[in-house]
Amino acid sequence: MSIATKHVVHVRDKIELSDIERSIFDRLLATLRHFNLHTQLRVAGGWVRDKLLGKDCYDIDIALDNMMGTEFVDKVREYLLSIGEDAQGVCVIESNPDQSKHLETARMRLFDMWIDFVNLRSEEYAENSRIPSKQSFGTAEEDAYRRDLTINSLFYNINTDSVEDFTKRGISDLKSGRIVTPLPPKSTFLDDPLRVLRAIRFDEDLKVAAACSDVKDALAAKISKERIGTEVDLMISGNQPVKAMTHICDLTLFWIVFSLPPEFEPAIPDGCERLCISYLDTAWNLIHLLKESTFTDEERRLSLFAALFLPLKNTTYQVKKAKMVPVVNYIIRDSLKRKAKDAEMVLDLHRASKKFLSLIPFLASNENLQPDDVNWTIGLIDDVSVASRGRVLTGFLLRDLKDLWRVALLVSILLHPIDINNIEDESSELHKRRDLFNTVESSIIKLGLDKVWEVKPLITGKDVMNVLQLKGGGPLVKEWLDKSMAWQLANPSGTTEECIDWLREAHSKRVKLE
Repeated sequence: MSIATKHVVHVRDKIELSDIERSIFDRLLATLRHFNLHTQLRVAGGWVRDKLLGKDCYDIDIALDNMMGTEFVDKVREYLLSIGEDAQGVCVIESNPDQSKHLETARMRLFDMWIDFVNLRSEEYAENSRIPSKQSFGTAEEDAYRRDLTINSLFYNINTDSVEDFTKRGISDLKSGRIVTPLPPKSTFLDDPLRVLRAIRFDEDLKVAAACSDVKDALAAKISKERIGTEVDLMISGNQPVKAMTHICDLTLFWIVFSLPPEFEPAIPDGCERLCISYLDTAWNLIHLLKESTFTDEERRLSLFAALFLPLKNTTYQVKKAKMVPVVNYIIRDSLKRKAKDAEMVLDLHRASKKFLSLIPFLASNENLQPDDVNWTIGLIDDVSVASRGRVLTGFLLRDLKDLWRVALLVSILLHPIDINNIEDESSELHKRRDLFNTVESSIIKLGLDKVWEVKPLITGKDVMNVLQLKGGGPLVKEWLDKSMAWQLANPSGTTEECIDWLREAHSKRVKLE
């Protein structure tokens, strides 16, 4: 396999432990001595790689060569109690073959750090299955060759305070920045097809193996939707979401990862996946142009999911009782097995962005809204003056969105047409979108609507029933409560008495017209 050298990376000759890491490992070694255990304790994977690169890492996974993680954690707990220390947070994460989690993991907290303990393993798999047909204790070398990349196959032996490179390539590949699989790439990906999604960078040989039909079929057939969804969530929440989604696209895995229902309409045009990534790219760059405090981590995650699926917002599929639902719902809930709340929020953001789009002319330049511009109002602004329509509709939209209104605004800004006649490059377009976001945000704040959902209605359903002389609630009460809120938004300094007077007069006019 020919591997291109990327660049030379400074790699330390020896791992330098922090005071906390040294204290943790001292307790583990003391446990071995206390019980006269002949167990080799090895830290595996990313911690070793990061420490050799001089980076901090707080994810310590310890592999045991001759006992289960739960057995060893019990011994550690017993030893700690014998010296008067508490064993914190001891728990067992059970194996779950249905979720492609085949190893029981024991976890405990030492010196305020979570440590995971598993046994080294050797596994054999049945055809078309990620459930091992045979499991046994393996050697460290066998475990190293089962890893996804050579740079992740290194061990730090706590007993000997030394780095172990069983593939004989981990250190050299780390120094040269090469991305290489311990076994032939196709074998590594077929062993666990999820590795295709986990790799951040790909050498050309790896791209060929990752994109081959066998690996794509294995990813679709062997790996649970939950695992794929978790990996996608980590990508979107990470620091290189665009790069990750571009890799998925380059490997022709986009519609395998984001699989669609059997039937949907209208047809999705060729190249739609590239458009999805283009929206994601714009959203990602726009988020970084805006003030750092504009979005929380969760809001950023929702923004990026909403942006990624924007080109699919009008594509629907049929569910029970002939109801048509956006395919985005299917992708998030069925293909990625994410929470129903995630799907609901992304769909809400798509719907809200369309409404926000119609309000941008008013919010950006204080133009009066025309009824034709806002065809989603359903009579909400019939009794409102032209000058107040914009404030009323913006208020209602933000009362629905609450704290997510900035996220919905961001999504609508992605859809808003930008005059490209005077734009020199892509960054100029981004800056125009950022300026538009800031203008609309400032307008909403000046209108006093940035926390409008906290505004208490001036009148209640009981008030409406008294004025209309109704004996019970129902759609009519809801309609007049909405109209009363519209009046309140149009008259921000109005009183309860004034609102009731308006309600009485407006209802009287309707009765006369009818």
